[in-house]
Amino acid sequence: MYILSYDIGTSGVKTCLYLLEDQSLTTVGSSLREYDLHIYPDGGAEQDPEQWWEALCESTQELRKTYPDQLDQVEGISFCSQMQSVVLVDEDGNALRPSMSYMDQRAEKQRREGIAHGVQIAGLNARKLLVSLRHTGAVSASVKDPVWKYHWVRDNEPEIFAKVHRWVDVKEYLIGRMTGRFIMSEDSAFAALLLDVHAKTPQWSKPVCKLFNVNMDHLPEIVASTTVVGPLRAKQAEELGLREGVKVIAGGGDSSLIPVGAGAANLNDTHIYWGTSGWVGTVTNKQKVDLSAMIASVTGAQHGYYNYFAELETAGKCFQWVRDHLALDEINIYLEKKDITSDPEAQNTSLYEYMSKVIETSPPGSNGVIFTPWLHGNRCPFEDPNARGMFFNLGIETGKRDMIRAVIEGVCYHLRWFVETQEKKVKTSKAVRFVGGGALSPTTCQILADVLGRTVEIVDDPQNVGSVGAAIVTACGLGAYNSVNAAAQLIKPTHRYTPNPDNRAVYDHNFAAFISLYKNNKKTFAMLNGGKK
Repeated sequence: MYILSYDIGTSGVKTCLYLLEDQSLTTVGSSLREYDLHIYPDGGAEQDPEQWWEALCESTQELRKTYPDQLDQVEGISFCSQMQSVVLVDEDGNALRPSMSYMDQRAEKQRREGIAHGVQIAGLNARKLLVSLRHTGAVSASVKDPVWKYHWVRDNEPEIFAKVHRWVDVKEYLIGRMTGRFIMSEDSAFAALLLDVHAKTPQWSKPVCKLFNVNMDHLPEIVASTTVVGPLRAKQAEELGLREGVKVIAGGGDSSLIPVGAGAANLNDTHIYWGTSGWVGTVTNKQKVDLSAMIASVTGAQHGYYNYFAELETAGKCFQWVRDHLALDEINIYLEKKDITSDPEAQNTSLYEYMSKVIETSPPGSNGVIFTPWLHGNRCPFEDPNARGMFFNLGIETGKRDMIRAVIEGVCYHLRWFVETQEKKVKTSKAVRFVGGGALSPTTCQILADVLGRTVEIVDDPQNVGSVGAAIVTACGLGAYNSVNAAAQLIKPTHRYTPNPDNRAVYDHNFAAFISLYKNNKKTFAMLNGGKK
């Protein structure tokens, strides 16, 4: 059978066509379309839902040019999507305003008034904290959590809020457009931090909705990730270039489907994702929460399993930043140049490939230079929207090569911080699956293995594991497999990187310095950036 997966990221959608046969999942073709992310001085981060739909249509139509017969045979559609955005729609499913991204941090006033008052535990209202933990297994403690964005619209755009019919997330907006049905998959509902985790069937928590003044009429039906939500409607089928009636499956968020696509979906499996953002996730069969470190168990695609989840807002975004503002501007790369005799750097057609080569010329530890990857604040293991990236310990002899390597090492240090923090509450795996765009670079893979002191495993096509996870969920929804976790075991590692013991000492030394930098600069970050909030 043919399956179509939409991997809806922060910066674009990757549309992948798969063939499922003989217990194997084969990529037939893929297409990528980008869209905008608008960052505002007040901490806002928004996207236009119409651009998401246009990207889906354009990428699907692009696949049709090469695979028309296969597109006509697609039996199921599903999604792997960014999460914790707030999309408010009217009765017809039209977005009433731009989506407030998971990165949006404008709602500090709403968060403070909603939960950071009165008698407190860990900086949160004690009663609300305990009630929320009891019913949902988590708490809306972060300024970026959806409920505070919902209230930000209520407080700042009352004329729009008055028209709200449903509050949905990114993929649920697209599902509603395709089928006319408003739903949230169970993991999306959990990410809204309003899910009653003790109910026999998924449902919203009435006590927590009342606690945080959420109108339950705004909340859609909750379904399993493998649920067939409905058939693809005629108008939308024509726009996409698909046949009417294709089954649309609920799918899941990136945090729940990426471990599935990485083959890291069983108990205690640990995976690391390095895309625009980054995270460490470890599978548990019980809910865990660490309020002091802002880590909590997120509902997985398989009912009864959770991903103990620690998130970094900017991982690959840091490498993109160094590409645009350090390498591209100052190293004088020519991506297309026929005469290469006078400039050996012009031989490189990929700037990322060239940067990987540059990194290898700097020694482990970047000659003492440390980079902090907090370009858009930080959530875990400390939350501070005022935190920022910095190069620390520059000397007169420091060159761009040390600085570029330090960016990669800085992200790896933060990921190690996640792993070590998670181990205070759960058991992590000694070999970790590494996926996302960062896993495409052998240099980055080896640095990560050295910094972690653990074996790093790579799967085939690591950049598309979210789409693979969506395809597995689709296959389960269509009846090809009995469980998501069983199907995920088909995904095996193709490469392994073992830590180089010669680099352990320098990375241990620099890691200790790295984790001291926030504590030592917290007040300065607030002095420089606090006035913007």
